[in-house]
This record gives sequence, C-alpha cells and structure tokens, in this order.
Amino acid sequence: MKKFDLDTWQEILVTITRNKTRSLLTAFGIFWGIFMLIALMGGAKGMQDKLSQQFQGFATNSGFLGTNLTSKAYKGFQQGRYWDLENKDVERIRRNVDEVDIVTPSLAKWGINAVYQDKKISGTLKGLYPEYGQIEEPQITMGRYLNDMDIRDQRKVCVIGKRIYETLFPGGEDPCGNYIEVNGIYYRVIGVSMASGNISIQGRSETSIIIPFSTMQNNYNFGQKIQLLCYTARRGYSISEVEKKVAQVVKKAHLIHPDDKQALIQVNAEAMFTMVDNLFSGIRILGWMVGLGTLLAGAIGVSNIMMVTVKERTTEIGIRRAIGAKPNDILQQILSESIVLTLVAGMAGISLAVFLLDIMESVTSTPTAPVGFQIGFGEAIGAYILLIVLGLLAGLFPAYRAMAIKPIEAIRDE
Repeated sequence: MKKFDLDTWQEILVTITRNKTRSLLTAFGIFWGIFMLIALMGGAKGMQDKLSQQFQGFATNSGFLGTNLTSKAYKGFQQGRYWDLENKDVERIRRNVDEVDIVTPSLAKWGINAVYQDKKISGTLKGLYPEYGQIEEPQITMGRYLNDMDIRDQRKVCVIGKRIYETLFPGGEDPCGNYIEVNGIYYRVIGVSMASGNISIQGRSETSIIIPFSTMQNNYNFGQKIQLLCYTARRGYSISEVEKKVAQVVKKAHLIHPDDKQALIQVNAEAMFTMVDNLFSGIRILGWMVGLGTLLAGAIGVSNIMMVTVKERTTEIGIRRAIGAKPNDILQQILSESIVLTLVAGMAGISLAVFLLDIMESVTSTPTAPVGFQIGFGEAIGAYILLIVLGLLAGLFPAYRAMAIKPIEAIRDE
C-alpha cells in the first residue's frame, strides 16, 4: 500500500495556487453548481414539510359531495331545479356503495357570534357526527370530542377550535363545563380542538364550533336537509372510483339526469394530495436538472483549465518522464489536482448551502410545527461522491494528454 506522500500534496497545492485568479474562477463553477443543487433539494423538502402541515390530520382518501342547480331536464323536472341532500342519502350510500368506508353528513352556519362573559368572536358553527373525526382529526387537547350519546340525546354541547378558545379563554384555563352563547343559544364546552390545517371544509377548524349533527338540525330548522356528504374509500380503492358510484346513487334517488355534471359539486381530496406530491416531485427533478447542469458546466471549466495547465507544464512533465517518472505517476498527479480542486470548491458550496438551509429551518420552525430544510445524510454522501466522479472526469482527458507527452519533444519544445 502506497504511503502518504507529503511532497505530492505540496506540489498539488503549489500548482493550484500558482494562478490564484484562474483557480478561483474555475472553482466557482463547481461551488455554484453544488450550492444550487443542495439549496434546491433542501428548499423543496422544507416547502413540502410546510405545506404538509396544512394537510396534517386530514384523510387523504376522502371525498365530499354538495348540491347545485340541475343543468338538464329529467323525468318531468325542468333544468335549473334546486334540490337538497337528505338524511336518507347517508344510508343509501352505505347500502349501495361497498367501496365506501365512512360516510357522514355535515351542516354549517357561517358568521355566527360566540360570546363568553365580555369576550366575543365570529366563527363557523358546524353540525357533525363523531365519525367525522376520522376525516378531519380534531386533535383534542382538553376534554373530549362528540360521541353517540350527544347525537342521540341532541345535547347542547360543543367542541371549540383553537382561535375560539384563545379569544374566549385568554387565560389558558380549562373551558370544559363552561357555557358559551352562540347566536342566542347556550352550549356547554366539552372539548378544545387544536387542529390548524388550512383545508377549509365548511370553514377553518381554528374558528369552528362543533355541535352534534342532530342538535344542529333541530335548533336551526334544517329538517332532514344535509349540506355536505363526506366519505372515505376503503383500502385498495381510490376516491376517483368511489365518487362515480356515490354520484350515481344520489342522482337516481333525487331524479337527476345521469349525465348532469353540474347538479353535483364533488371534491376529491385524494386528487388534491396527489397533485401536491406531483408538484414537489417536479420541483425536485427541476432542482436536480439545474444543479447537475451547472455542475457539468463547472466540470467542463475545470477540464479546460487542466488542459491549459498541462500545456504550460509540458517541459516539466517531459523532464519527469526523462528522469524515470512512469505514465501512471503523471496520470495520478493530474487527476489528483483535478479532484482536489473540485472537492475543495464543492465542499465550500455544500457548507454554505447547509448553513443557509439551517437558518431557514430555524426561522420557519416552531416547537409544535418543525420544518426540515436540511438534506439527508444519504443525499450529502451522494453529493460528495458526485464531486469525486466529476473531478475524475474533468481531469481524465488532460491526464491522458500529459501521459502522451514524449520527453525529447517536451525538452525540445522548451
């Protein structure tokens, strides 16, 4: 095994620093390329983490169905007809669509005022079943969520959202057991939800007051009306498949033309999540393309400079060959210079990128919602290996040209 040769490394250092300006300009291409690659990879990861927090606790295999005016006449009914979903639709879907896992109705009233003592806030009143917690996780921190007894007995109880709690109970005390007034009706607080996602299904969860569905229908004269049907698909089925069957069942029950696409408003959360994933996959691919393209340009610059260096050192290489240096010694020397230049510039680029990503991570993260902008250990090792490969490739052609120099011709050239 060949021992560490200090003279060789001193020679590499002298060669690189002989023309400092040229070496710095050459190294900048590698520096900027690897910096862009790491920064784009880490930035995309952090942005994805940040956006994912907005979807946190929301079922990715969920779908929602609402009503709209009909656009086609059907079985004696004119187009432009108003119609409503009803309680029976929940059982119809459960009975006729085997691919559905959970199906639950939803009601909402916007712009309600919640009052506790001298404090007041506007928000959204929602009527839900306990099953809805499997679609949009409530993240209960105090008390409990709705249960079947609340539905059966039409209890006047509520679960309040984060901003409702912070406004009405600014001291941070446990609000459970206290009564808040919502548009003239008093509800006993049984729980606090800290869900803070940005997917607003009938209003943001932070400013929502959730009461039993049966209580909502009774207190606000909804009768058998449902504003929204919420459902999830069983494992192995996609919402795109399920929503077609759900639409067929509902259209048949309400005498709506099978081809009427306007009468139903359908939201496919699964497609939305897939679109976001595809977006960030595209961003990562673009980051790799930009970074690798810049790195390749930098490697070509290193190769060109090494060619110039070999030409300048023609006499030196010829003398070495004349006094017994082997071709492999010349090859190793040139490749070593190329790899060292590439690695030094590349590690500087990686260090700066990691430093800036760390600053971004500390600025955007919170104790309850950490955001990871840093690249993984495997990605860092991959970048390091990539630098070595680029250094080898950049120095390969100049090294072979140096090996081809004949001692006599080199000395004569001088």
